[in-house]
Amino acid sequence: MTNARDYLLSIWPQLPGEVVEDLAAIFQEHSAKRKTILTAEGEVEKYLYLVQDGVQRAYAIGSDGREATLVFTYAPSFSGVADSFLLQRPSRYWFETLTPSKFLRASFRDFDAVLLKHPLLERLIRLALSETLEGVLVRQIELQSYTAEQRFRTLMARSPHLLQLVPHKYIANYLGMDATNFSKLLGQIKI
Repeated sequence: MTNARDYLLSIWPQLPGEVVEDLAAIFQEHSAKRKTILTAEGEVEKYLYLVQDGVQRAYAIGSDGREATLVFTYAPSFSGVADSFLLQRPSRYWFETLTPSKFLRASFRDFDAVLLKHPLLERLIRLALSETLEGVLVRQIELQSYTAEQRFRTLMARSPHLLQLVPHKYIANYLGMDATNFSKLLGQIKI
């Protein structure tokens, strides 16, 4: 595993030395097997994860029992149920590993203490959350106003590597289509 300091600098190269050292010090190594639930609906997210290896997803389960994949995470990225972690409220979603995964993770208490000590981190988190919100809103527009083919083409233009990382049934679910239609589109459309 990469150490936390190097990992953080790969994400935020502008971090001053003291900030990097304080932030890196709170992360611990953690690994999980394939199909491990890291956070269940109703639990408060305890950790902020830095993904080093593997693929994870956050998903919701509707009243009809159907799953709706919300997001995939993989290296190098932050992961976990962000709203539950930051607000320390029960999660509305499930967070699971799709493949064996390796992380660096930090507890909320430790992360909050570092944010209070270093206002620059609070600013970086705000900027990162602003970009995430922008992505969520764009995705909402895609889900509500694009055809299945348009959603497929848009995802393949933005993230074609997902085809190699994520089982296709989960990508189909993420796009809001059944696996058969996804397979048809995959066969018909040149990527």
